[in-house]
Amino acid sequence: MAIPASLADALAPVTVIVGHYGAGKTNLSMNLAVDIAAAGKKVTVIDLDIVNPYFRASEQRTLLESHGVRLVAPVFAEAGTSLDVPSLTGQIGPAIQDAAEGSIVIIDAGGDDVGATALGRYSRLIGGNEHAVLYVANAYRNLVSDIDDALVNLREIEFASRLSITGIINNTHLKDATTTETIQAGIGYATKLADAADLPLVGTTVPRNITGIDSDKLYPVASYVKNPWE
Repeated sequence: MAIPASLADALAPVTVIVGHYGAGKTNLSMNLAVDIAAAGKKVTVIDLDIVNPYFRASEQRTLLESHGVRLVAPVFAEAGTSLDVPSLTGQIGPAIQDAAEGSIVIIDAGGDDVGATALGRYSRLIGGNEHAVLYVANAYRNLVSDIDDALVNLREIEFASRLSITGIINNTHLKDATTTETIQAGIGYATKLADAADLPLVGTTVPRNITGIDSDKLYPVASYVKNPWE
């Protein structure tokens, strides 16, 4: 699907996806990777979530590789392993260093400041390349539904990662219960958060089956990441 110009312009050779636990970072990363690869660019996804055992990009290896996307995953993070003690691989640093115009590295970070701490290890490498750090906002996530709480979460992630967030993506949804009203409410929430953080709102995701929303920042996405019980 087409990535809106506002979001495409906000991407960089190294694009880091951060946010609250369960905000939808991994599903957004998968959609971006698949769509960017379909446009002819070389794409690498780095799964940097070594904290939360659910919703890892590593679970989507087959999907990504079927679209020509390279996955760099933590050791022992693959689906079906009996070990849930992922550790960082030596492939991460070179992948970040090699990012350049015509290719993109998408880093799917862990949730909150705890998950973002691993980014701090690579902050100099990321900062030494052209990069973007996008905060995923979801108005219906517990603990960040209040704008002030979300702003605190955003600043804590910046502090832990030693990176500055460059834009906000509205990813408000209620899984299968998402409606047009859900998306509209999310746009209002994300707009207020962007204003409070003095950052641009670069896009709003919307399930591909929902229409009728008037915005030039809409990004239709597929639901690639399922709940553990699905």
